[in-house]
Amino acid sequence: MSETLHIIGGGMAGSEAAWQAAQAGIAVVLHEMRPKVATFAHQSGDFAEMVCSNSFRSDDDERNAVGLLHWEMRAAGGLIMGTADRHSLPAGGALAVDREAFSQAVTAALRSHPLISFADEEITELPTSGHWIVATGPLTSGALAQSIRTVTGAESLAFFDAIAPIVYAETIEMDIAWRQSRYDKGETEEERTAYINCPMTKAEYEAFIDALLAAEKTEFHEGETAGYFDGCLPIEVMAERGRETLRHGPMKPVGLTNAHKPEEKAYAVVQLRRDNALGTLYNIVGFQTKMKYGAQTSVFKMIPALQNASFARLGGIHRNTFINSPTLLDDQMRLKLRPNLRFAGQITGVEGYVESAAMGLLAGRMAAAEIRGESLPPPAPETAMGSLVNHITGGAEAKSFQPMNVNFGLFPPLEEARGGRKGRKDRYKGYTDRAKELFTQWLAAQS
Repeated sequence: MSETLHIIGGGMAGSEAAWQAAQAGIAVVLHEMRPKVATFAHQSGDFAEMVCSNSFRSDDDERNAVGLLHWEMRAAGGLIMGTADRHSLPAGGALAVDREAFSQAVTAALRSHPLISFADEEITELPTSGHWIVATGPLTSGALAQSIRTVTGAESLAFFDAIAPIVYAETIEMDIAWRQSRYDKGETEEERTAYINCPMTKAEYEAFIDALLAAEKTEFHEGETAGYFDGCLPIEVMAERGRETLRHGPMKPVGLTNAHKPEEKAYAVVQLRRDNALGTLYNIVGFQTKMKYGAQTSVFKMIPALQNASFARLGGIHRNTFINSPTLLDDQMRLKLRPNLRFAGQITGVEGYVESAAMGLLAGRMAAAEIRGESLPPPAPETAMGSLVNHITGGAEAKSFQPMNVNFGLFPPLEEARGGRKGRKDRYKGYTDRAKELFTQWLAAQS
């Protein structure tokens, strides 16, 4: 037990943690309750299943914090990023993947590793001995969540995460819709035409908003509150904040020209992003929803290009549990009350596939070092990974702690930017240059 690392959860964080520790020569047991115990959102028993979007977001490692995080994970030999690169799809500057091929490849890599074994079981209580990483993600089982609350003496925080619907490509009206990435972004023609755009007139948009607001919604269970993460709001919640909110959010028409009517500016545009390598499935970008299924089909078919659409998957909503990490974890991501337990992934209060996997990468490396009798400091807070782990282990305000994507606001300011005016693009490049140098030094210190 003392020489083995046990990981609870085979999502993005758990998969990456297992890979990193095993690559460091540590024996790993990966505990995953699926498919024996199902969840609302998961469709398979594969590891690193993508249950919401199929996008890892921007891949720009020079002027985007998410792209920088991609770079750091690649530099660290990350399983998640390496697999994503091999199964990428055109997405106009973003990194999107064929979700089934991606998770199947992650599963195959883990199952073929000689130092990783598997336990198909649900862990219902926090272990009291041994080396463990809890990476159970946003859908932590009720029994384990209760154990966490009992051990920490504090209620886990919760918000709701919504899933966007997926459309069969052949049912999209392409005489109305057209292919184009916003501002024609991308280096190849395939990238520049990665999205399908569905235009709406003002009258169509207004009718859509009316139907959206009136649609029957999923009810919350007793005692649950709608503490949504702002980066993944259901479209009906956005519409409730103002009739123009969607038109300035996921339905914004800027940077797009209708190929069928180039002289006519759309009032609003719904974008679809390819969801598999065959190009037969497209997800509706930013259209997470808690509408009931019957309402979804009728409301979404009000989008002219989707009037005859068939849906491979409708949207849904599920509880997303996370701990108040700034009060509970040390800078090694260990539970202060039980240092044999590390937490990683979305349960720590980071948001997003990449951020979750990055925290798994750190937890796996830190646990491996500890088992070897060593100590691995976290990366500098000027790096993407370092800024995230710093945020969740003390940098955030505990009283108002909420899930957070990586962003340059988490980074210490650049010295040359203090008290002066520096262009945003130059400033972002300064952040990434500094981060890459420091992260490279962090990796070199481990070799």
